[in-house]
Order: sequence, then structure tokens, then C-alpha cells
Amino acid sequence: MKRFLGAAGITVLVWTGVYTLSQTIEQEGTVTRDMATVVRTDANASPVPEEPVDTRERVKHVALPSPLKAIYMTSCVVGTKDFRADVVSVIDDTEVNALVIDIKDFSGTLSFNPGADSFWYPAWQGSRCGALDMKEFIATLHEKGVYVIGRITVFQDPFYAAAHEEDAVKRADKVTVWKDSKGLAFVDVGAKNYWEHLIELSAASYNIGFDELNFDYVRYPSDGNMTDISHPQAEATQYGTSKEDNLEAFFKYFTTELRNPAHYTAVIHDGEQQIPIISADLFGMTTTAQDGMNIGQVLERALPYFDAVAPMVYPSHYPKNFIGIANPNSAPYVIVHHAMLEGVKRATATTTSIVAFTHERIGTSTPALYLKPAYDTRKLRTWIQDFDYGGDYGPKEVRAQFEASYDAGVQDWMIWAPSNRYTVDALLPVSSEVSLTDE
Repeated sequence: MKRFLGAAGITVLVWTGVYTLSQTIEQEGTVTRDMATVVRTDANASPVPEEPVDTRERVKHVALPSPLKAIYMTSCVVGTKDFRADVVSVIDDTEVNALVIDIKDFSGTLSFNPGADSFWYPAWQGSRCGALDMKEFIATLHEKGVYVIGRITVFQDPFYAAAHEEDAVKRADKVTVWKDSKGLAFVDVGAKNYWEHLIELSAASYNIGFDELNFDYVRYPSDGNMTDISHPQAEATQYGTSKEDNLEAFFKYFTTELRNPAHYTAVIHDGEQQIPIISADLFGMTTTAQDGMNIGQVLERALPYFDAVAPMVYPSHYPKNFIGIANPNSAPYVIVHHAMLEGVKRATATTTSIVAFTHERIGTSTPALYLKPAYDTRKLRTWIQDFDYGGDYGPKEVRAQFEASYDAGVQDWMIWAPSNRYTVDALLPVSSEVSLTDE
């Protein structure tokens, strides 16, 4: 084969020892590259092996939008193409720019196949729902610019607890597996084996395209016979029976590991984001309660560890006469505004009476006062109620919660509708440039 070079029309024939290539050269001794073989143009040079090709899969991620506006999709809906198309159409037609998808739900089973060699493969096999094409579905969302959040239930996991009873919450006898009022088992907060398995699942999830990992049920159990319950592994730690300390210890270790890039080396992640965004869901009353409410959750003890914390400030979940309102569910604006404003005050404060690993006591006064880091309000997200529970919720009630969140200084929200049927009339159309805060 011949190729003519430049005005002089020089032809160079190179024999690589594998096949004959005609290389166009401009300067003697220039390294040229063709297919998988690298040769030099001087006749006496030996072939130079091609540098190893990185065969790892390339996965793209979408950057965290500002503000974040998300809706939720169950593991059953994501596995049913017609149903999930209806949910995606809400994103296509409205201001929504993100989607929360169940990775592991209340059942403890998975919505995608982590691979036969994964510890979590049985949880996929045991799933009643899920998507065989989860990775491809996420890729189509990314093509639309949709930010994808994977929701993982943590300590409520009856599937794992049944297979690994040694790690389960026990009854008072410390032998029998405890179950809540719905018959669901929980994993002991102190079960470090389980922590490691969660890290593996998180890495697998990020590696197929989930942009963010959202952790729910990061708490001790709350419903059921609470007089016949024990947490043998947590109680054996240095923190003993302190639920707040044990939970913060989990937050600290878990999130540190999730930010270790070594867990995500199986694939190449395009863009600057090489580790996932990490968020947690908390009880709504964590913004107003001063203690752990017997579940271990304290706002100030979660904020240092997660990129975002989302209190579930559903008006229907507040008790009668909360802040003087007989029926909180009938006052969505007032409840959400009060709850999130209190959260903002606590997040941005530089002092607190709350004890935490990251707080430093000021002097020796009583009651004790502590220095704490001040956090930007972007650390907070509002979970919005879009379901009927104790009353009908329509466009007026849903929009009132958006407005309440904005007025409290929190711009990011996620909508919870267990049915995955959304009140579209509460959302701005995609073409609108008007924020609810401008109304």
C-alpha cells in the first residue's frame, strides 16, 4: 500500500512484523499509531507495544440541579414500562428535574440485578418487583438531563434480617428476632457486617448510573412492642444504650467510606463527580425535637455527614395540637413553614445545646452550650406530602407546601406519593420561568 506525502510525494513502507502499514510521516523518527500497534518510522526500531487499553465501562452522571425538584418512583413502577412512562411524563411536562427510585425498599429486596457474584444477588432474586433494564432506564433519564436518586432503606430490612438473624434486632431475650407492628424485622444499628454490605450495594448502585444515594430508615425501630426489644450489637459498642451516639457513629463511618473513591473503581465516571452525592431522610419532628425521640435521630448529628438531609415534614404525621393547631393536616403551609424554618435556624446556628461528636463545649456553664459548624440551607430538603391521609390533598395543599418551604429558606424539595400518582396541577409547566416564590 502506498500513500503520498507532501509536495515531495515521499512514500514510506513500514513492516511491523505483524502486518504491513503505509504510514504518512512528516519528520524522521516520529512515533505514529495505527490500530493496536505503535511503530517508529526508523527502520531499525523495534515495535512498541500499545499502552494497555482501559476496558472499564464508562458511566455518565448528571450534576445536582439547583434547586432540586424531585418526584418518587417505587420499585414496582420502575419495572413496569407503561407505568414508569407516566411518571416520566410528569418530569417532561413540569418543573420537576429529578427522580427518586427505590433501590431497596421496605421489603429489603432490590429493584435491579447487582450481579450473580454480589452479596445482594439473593435480594434481587427474592424481589417481587424491579427493572431488568435499570441501567438503560437511568441512561435515558440522563439523556433528558434528569438527576437520578437511588433510595435505599437501611435498618428496616426484613429480607436481610431473616437470612442473617445474628444481625437482627432481637426481643428482650436477645435471641428471638423482633418485629414491628407490621411484622417487619429490623437490622441492629450496631451490626457492622451489615454496614459493609450497604457500602457494597451503594457502590454497585452508583456504578450503574445513580447520581445520588438517599438513605431512609436510618434509625431505630419505632412501632411495635417497645418493651420487648433489644439491640445486642449496638449495646455492645462503646456507646452502649445511647441510640443517638450509636447512630452518629454509623453516620460517621458509613459516609466516610462512601466518599472513598476506591469503592467506585469498577467503572469510569464521566465528569467531575467521582463519588455519589449522599443524602438521608429524617423524621419531620427532628427539626423541632431536642432529643432523639427514642429512634436516635437528631438533626445536628446527621448534618455533618450527609450532603443533604431531608426531614419528612408531612402535615399528616404531626400530632394533634402541634404548635396549637388542632388538625395539622388541615394547615399544610403553617406546619411545613414552621418545621423547615426551625430546621434552618438549627442548621445555620453556630451554638447549640445538643451534644454531638462534632460539637465543642463552651466553658463549664449549666446548662451546657456547644460550638457547632454552621451549615448552608442547601443542606436541607423538604419532603412534600402528595397523598391523602386524614384528609384530601390536592393542588392547593401541595402548592402550599412548596411556598412554605421557599418562605422558610429551603429551595430543594422531593415529593412523596406512594401511589406514584402526582398532583400535576400543583406543579409549574416546564416552559414556565416563574418561581412559586414570585407569586
